[in-house]
Amino acid sequence: MALTGGTGFVGRRVIAQAIGQGWHVRALTRRAQPAEPNVSWVRGALDKPASLTELVAQADVVVHVAGVVSAPDVAGFTAGNVAGARAMLDAAQAGDVRRFVHVSSLSAREPQLSTYGASKRAGEDLIAASDRDWTIVRPTGVYGPGDMEMRDMFRMAQKGLALLPPQGRVALVAVDDLARLLLALADTDGPRAILEVDDGNPMSHAELARMIGDAVGQRVLPMHLPAGLLRLGARLDQTLRGSAAKLTEDRARYLVHPDWTADPARRPPASLWEPRIATARGLADTAAWYRAHGLL
Repeated sequence: MALTGGTGFVGRRVIAQAIGQGWHVRALTRRAQPAEPNVSWVRGALDKPASLTELVAQADVVVHVAGVVSAPDVAGFTAGNVAGARAMLDAAQAGDVRRFVHVSSLSAREPQLSTYGASKRAGEDLIAASDRDWTIVRPTGVYGPGDMEMRDMFRMAQKGLALLPPQGRVALVAVDDLARLLLALADTDGPRAILEVDDGNPMSHAELARMIGDAVGQRVLPMHLPAGLLRLGARLDQTLRGSAAKLTEDRARYLVHPDWTADPARRPPASLWEPRIATARGLADTAAWYRAHGLL
């Protein structure tokens, strides 16, 4: 298996599960990594074609996890999510790697809402137009032990407060469940389809906030913010934290969409994969990891 994004949140879990299943993983990295059994780290990057040629050498499948979630401008998203997908696709074609599993985002379903979503959709379009045996996976919000994107929500819940988008539906998927799906797809032919993935537990934003409160042992007061105020909060977050901001203006634009749950018609076949980690359990495990690492 040739893997991108192996040093990230999702990629780390893919590697851990893959090793347990007997895979040998060739994983792309910009920096030297500690040696691991059955993992060959390949120094390089998505904009270094020679390293991608080395990455896919003797691989049976490409699992392309790497991508850009936050960028200061269109060029940043395009480089990470469009040019990066094209580079990996080119490497797979040149190396005659037929199977290509591509991790996108549910935001690609509504590309008009954000630059991020538009870039993920453009990356999908490249994969879908190729002659590879491809499957595209659109996860909802991915969380679990090791995640840093949702930490602010847990810390706010500890204070008994949740600042939320306008009312709508949302669902999550635990990182270990997502990693298990990616490996199941890597180990099969097809489906040549776009799959949308969550844990099967759609809820309101307020219900999610209360569940996070339960995970940290605090009763939470949900407060829905109007779209304009949410965008103002994004500008303040970027002013205060710069590139470390979790709520960017681009993210605020897609958060106001009323439905970020997987389309039932696009869910993976139950014979291939079903979620195992219930939302409440996954949130409790995430809170425990934050506490163990002094992050709450």
